[in-house]
Amino acid sequence: MKRIRYAVLLLAALPLFVNAQSIRQENILYGAAYYHEYMPYERLDEDIRLMKEAGISVVRVGESTWSLFEPRDGEFEFAWMDRIIDKMYEAGIKVILGTPTYSIPAWLWHKHPEILLDYRDGREASYGIRQNMNITSPAFLFYSERIIRKMMEHYASHPGIIGYQVDNETEARGVNNYDFYVSFVNHLKKKYKTTENLNKLWGLNYWGMTIDSWEEVPPRDAVTNTAYKLEWARFNRKAVADFLTWQSEIVAEYKRDDQFIMHCFMPSVQNIDQIASASKMDIMAMNVYHGQQDDLTGNEIAFAGDYFRSVKGSNYLVTETNAQTIGWTSKTQQPPYPGQMRQNVYAHIGSGANMVEYWHWHSIHYGQEIYWKGVLSHDLQPNRAYAEVSKTAHELQKFGKKLVNLKKKNDVAILFSHDSNDALNFMPFNGPGSDWGESNNSAYRNQLVAQFHKVLYQNNIGVDFVFPENMNLESYKLLIVPSLYVASDKVLGQITEYVKSGGHVIMQFKSGFSDENSMVRPVMAPGPLREACGFYYQEFSNIEALPLKDNPFQVDENIATDWMEYIIPETAEALAYYDHQYFSEYPAVTLNEYGKGTLLYEGSILSDQIQAVLIKQALERAGIENPDQQFSWPLIAKSGVNDDGKTMHFYYNYSSDPLEFVYPHSSGMELITEKSVKKDQKLTIGPWDVLLVEE
Repeated sequence: MKRIRYAVLLLAALPLFVNAQSIRQENILYGAAYYHEYMPYERLDEDIRLMKEAGISVVRVGESTWSLFEPRDGEFEFAWMDRIIDKMYEAGIKVILGTPTYSIPAWLWHKHPEILLDYRDGREASYGIRQNMNITSPAFLFYSERIIRKMMEHYASHPGIIGYQVDNETEARGVNNYDFYVSFVNHLKKKYKTTENLNKLWGLNYWGMTIDSWEEVPPRDAVTNTAYKLEWARFNRKAVADFLTWQSEIVAEYKRDDQFIMHCFMPSVQNIDQIASASKMDIMAMNVYHGQQDDLTGNEIAFAGDYFRSVKGSNYLVTETNAQTIGWTSKTQQPPYPGQMRQNVYAHIGSGANMVEYWHWHSIHYGQEIYWKGVLSHDLQPNRAYAEVSKTAHELQKFGKKLVNLKKKNDVAILFSHDSNDALNFMPFNGPGSDWGESNNSAYRNQLVAQFHKVLYQNNIGVDFVFPENMNLESYKLLIVPSLYVASDKVLGQITEYVKSGGHVIMQFKSGFSDENSMVRPVMAPGPLREACGFYYQEFSNIEALPLKDNPFQVDENIATDWMEYIIPETAEALAYYDHQYFSEYPAVTLNEYGKGTLLYEGSILSDQIQAVLIKQALERAGIENPDQQFSWPLIAKSGVNDDGKTMHFYYNYSSDPLEFVYPHSSGMELITEKSVKKDQKLTIGPWDVLLVEE
């Protein structure tokens, strides 16, 4: 009878998503993760009342509750969650249901201790924390499939459920279990075919480490070969992708056409192949956290949005973000200033988000995350955060249809290479690092890529990401290439052809140095890029901080750091030299005209100020113009085209002082105030506020 009732009620739920493939929504979804099972006392009805009054439209449930769904082996209990989902549906609040596989029940660990992770050097994971299992373990997969299928059989027809989250914040967790090693060796057999081929491509004759049979492939513990370490990292990423794809395919057997599948990715986590992992998902979703108070810049929000929007080339969901304070201890408590929670919602939407959910609705009274506060504090009463959420929710109810499904078209892209990220951790060029990257400095992601994105963001230049695995450069006028340390001849050839055909590139040191197996190319650096770069080099050096001779870019921070290459120009023009007794003959920055395009090369880490000048010059060469580029942080601008075909302009003030600016676009309407806006009209944004102009 329940399924019949659900089928009837389903008719009311269908309008949310018009098309399961495009996942087009009718309005912005706004809500929070909700864990009634953690409450110290019964208050489901009270929570729903408060949610309704605030304007909450969606909750996320169930992702860490395997022990409640299956308290004992083979005994399943769903009534407790039925009550929650039923009441949410009756209240008009939509539900996203998670598979609970990222935290195993105690009975499963006790019955199958082999499920727990083995780490390198013989270390073993213990029970008592989440994500402590080997996701490739046959026993883990058996019980995971059973609980997923039981859940889907029970819930797939429920009209209140709009989508499913598979697992939670999945990543390669340092797994070193024996069965994982066996799978890795089988992967090598399939990819490299023969041990002779492996010996050659990996250079295993170094230190006499050639193998004669696949049984001689060593475990990862003490291996120093860079090709081995790189392939192990790739296999880790593949294992995660295989696991998430496997879960997605199981859920897809049961889900309705109007329901979606997603996973909440972490922008700070790079030991996962997001493209492959999302291949069977309908939409990207992410968990992003950031500084607050004076540390709120909007940069983390923009980086995460640009990255995950680019993975599938479409809008995305924010499944977790700051509510009040965050942190596993009480030493980093920064409750937001007035207006910051609301501003953050519009910052997500301006980058392409179709949903914003907080982690979480209510603060937890026990466990590790006591100080990772929700919308409600530990007293569970309405408060300042609740009032700001309510204000934002009612605004979205009013005009959210003009913001949903925002389409963004950018002329600039950043090339992101997981391989280069890993390889530069294995062979760090600055600061601390680790052979195995378990305590790595992540200089590629957190310093090189982050700097380029930050400068673009702070100067209001929209950007996408592209990836070597499926690189399509045709729609971009400017490509930025952070240190592409590991890349195949094919990828480097694509970049070369892009420049030759009229594209413009900013490229960073170490690019082209090693091939796809992390083997240094036995030719003059930068290898296949030499012609497009217009130079060669044979030497390189670590450096401290060096000024550039004569301050060629006229900036206060006239500094190059960490690395330099002894560049010998052939066709390239030197734009800057190092100010040094011995290094002054080598250019720090070169520009080469090649074919119809240009390639600017940076032989060192340059200051943010120099980087901003070089990017602006590259924009001019590429003919990229946007009136909002005249502004800079703390005045941030974003834009996109809404479902009505009209351009939406978002302006944010990331400061505690009012900001004035002259609106540079065609006349329109500011959605919050409902006041008309004219071109060249002076506008004022209050502290930590936002303006939304529909052109």
